[in-house]
Amino acid sequence: MPPPAPTSLAPVRSAELAGWGANRRVRCDLISPQRQEDVSKALLPAGVAPRGLGRSYGDCAVLAGGRVLELVGLNRYLSFDEERGLLCCEAGVSLSGIIRDFGPRGWFPMVTPGTKFVTVGGCIANDVHGKAHHSQGCFSASVRAMTLLLASGEVVPLSPEDDAELFWATFGGMGLLGVVLTATLQLRKIETTWFRQSAFPVANLEEMLRVLEEQDRAYPYSVATLDVFATGAALGRGVVSVGDPLSRADLPAGKDPLKISGPPRLVVPFDLPEWILNRATMRVGNWMIQTILRRAGGPGHYEGFFYPLDMIGHWNRGYGRRGFTQYQFVIPFEDGLRQMTRILDVILQAGELPFLNVLKRFGKEGKGHLSFPKEGYTLAIDFPIRSGTPALLKRLDGLVLDAGGRIYLGKDAFVEAETFRRMYPRLDAWLAIKARVDPSGVFRSDLGKRVGLSP
Repeated sequence: MPPPAPTSLAPVRSAELAGWGANRRVRCDLISPQRQEDVSKALLPAGVAPRGLGRSYGDCAVLAGGRVLELVGLNRYLSFDEERGLLCCEAGVSLSGIIRDFGPRGWFPMVTPGTKFVTVGGCIANDVHGKAHHSQGCFSASVRAMTLLLASGEVVPLSPEDDAELFWATFGGMGLLGVVLTATLQLRKIETTWFRQSAFPVANLEEMLRVLEEQDRAYPYSVATLDVFATGAALGRGVVSVGDPLSRADLPAGKDPLKISGPPRLVVPFDLPEWILNRATMRVGNWMIQTILRRAGGPGHYEGFFYPLDMIGHWNRGYGRRGFTQYQFVIPFEDGLRQMTRILDVILQAGELPFLNVLKRFGKEGKGHLSFPKEGYTLAIDFPIRSGTPALLKRLDGLVLDAGGRIYLGKDAFVEAETFRRMYPRLDAWLAIKARVDPSGVFRSDLGKRVGLSP
């Protein structure tokens, strides 16, 4: 076992940390290695939690009273094959950095979630997905190889050919098998950073699911947004938004084909008072979102198409000091309309304040033991934390489980260990790999403790 890090390695400082939902803030000892060789020196037998840019919503990158490794300093490009689009980089490189540096050269991440402010290591740990899972799969589909620092201090190369079992278990493993130091990614060749967009307003959930299925056959990217104030016969009313990349030939004259966006122009400077979020203000916000989506069409830039919330810096502060949770689940297509109706009825009748939401269709299940997506409908919906929120989420967990579904650890902050176990049938296989590569439980987190993935 590596010895405790010497004080000359990097300053260890006390910091209050939270996930992006800011629903649980804890005091941790934070250390920020700047070189790969320093990471092993920062490991402690008492446990460490890897952390990137902190954009996972819950408690997967915090360790109350313990050490957190902030890995954003490992942000170097190591090589790039311009012919094949293969990028080898350190795991602290962000998708925003890749877009900034390789977008003007005609390359873009193969798979991206709803924010670009995430590290490559974080994308692997969560095996993130986006609007094109039905056609492109998870982030793991773009990773050709990686190096992983084990609890022993050994750095091992991983790929589908080199220790394939550990390679696939790392995707969705929430950083609890080791520290990803480097990754080799396949980038996507693009002609422009613009998309052709179309919007399809729908009257209810049945129509929404039908339109999503139809459009998924025609477009690589799709997402639906529900009107959270529509109930009864109008339950599921909303807008289905779809798109595909624009070629240079189809791009209107006067637009920069490979335009790259800058930093957010609007920043929420502090946690807003919680009274601002009430049924009246949410009704107005919901109406504005639905109106904007219905009017969307024509060429759209990648920033608004993929990352609409990234245009507002620290938008999570809008939920106030108590924070929020984004509840995301997937249920099978079979009996999906009835089960989704049942779940939505419970959500909208609970008296909580559900807000931003997206509904999508997932494609085939990936190879990661704990990867979240599988074939079915997935809904992600925000809840500002209120006194009744935990009880509602526990009830929803039961409904999702009854429907044969599961929740997404990258967003979760509340699921209980037994419920999680029943949702993920490959958990025991993953735990066996954990016992092989980290028998003392060096890599741990508050999430790991909560759901039984780490001591």
